Amino acid sequence: MSKITIKETQNSSILKFVFDDFITKNESFEFKNIDEAKNSPLAQQLFYLPFVKTVYISGNFIAIEKFSIVEWNDVKDAVAEQIEAFVTNGGIIITPQENKTKKQPITVYGESTPNPSALKFVVSRMLTKNAVEFKNIDETAASPLAKELFKFSYVKEVFMDENYISVTKYEINNWEEITLELRSFIKQYIENGGIVLDESLLVAHAEQEKTKTQNFDNLDVTSQQIINILEEYVKPAVQADGGNIAFESYDETDKTVKVILQGACSGCPSSTFTLKSGIENMLKSMLNDEAIKVEAVNA
Repeated sequence: MSKITIKETQNSSILKFVFDDFITKNESFEFKNIDEAKNSPLAQQLFYLPFVKTVYISGNFIAIEKFSIVEWNDVKDAVAEQIEAFVTNGGIIITPQENKTKKQPITVYGESTPNPSALKFVVSRMLTKNAVEFKNIDETAASPLAKELFKFSYVKEVFMDENYISVTKYEINNWEEITLELRSFIKQYIENGGIVLDESLLVAHAEQEKTKTQNFDNLDVTSQQIINILEEYVKPAVQADGGNIAFESYDETDKTVKVILQGACSGCPSSTFTLKSGIENMLKSMLNDEAIKVEAVNA
């Protein structure tokens, strides 16, 4: 096995020891002590080091959180050598679990979006009928996959719709550095039977959609026309770019249409241009009203 690469994290107490290849399938592990680490002989060995507080194993790396009794500069090389020696000598990182779900081969490819901070990972099967957006790990109760993606330090937001997952990253990493890691992780996670979305936990979302339908009948005619135009002409193009657009409100007094941008469209540098030159002009033309303005409530 090639030499392990040592990488710092945003937390000075945690250091990552990165392998050239994935060491887990679609799972992540966190061990707080030697008793919790029964299915990881490597983690058990690491806990014999007095400064090891927590061991994380995920994807292609092992991350270790230390107590403050030592500085990483004094021990990191020795830890890397110990991990290398353990693996080279045939040591088991994670004990294989029984009754694994049968592998379901899929393809996943990355597709650029108009937002340079967002990339769309297209999967060769349907994932969901509902567009779902996750702004942080606390919102991921309905999606174990989204929860795992947020464990990558560079993942800022996750958006899912139909057969793709749109990931928005922080600026600290370039896509060239992380695309392969994300693509491989998503592919392995789904192939090994990982849950993408728990539909039973999306009941609230379904109720919201039902309420929207009921509310539609109570809206003024112009608002109904705007919603129909957005659904038929705008949403398909926006979804193709890894995002989503939702009608928020229409003010008859100042002719302002407010929309919500999601996925790759949220925070996209070109979204203002799209709203003004694309959607706004389309609504002006189709509704024959030059006074209409379009604004994103989360731009």
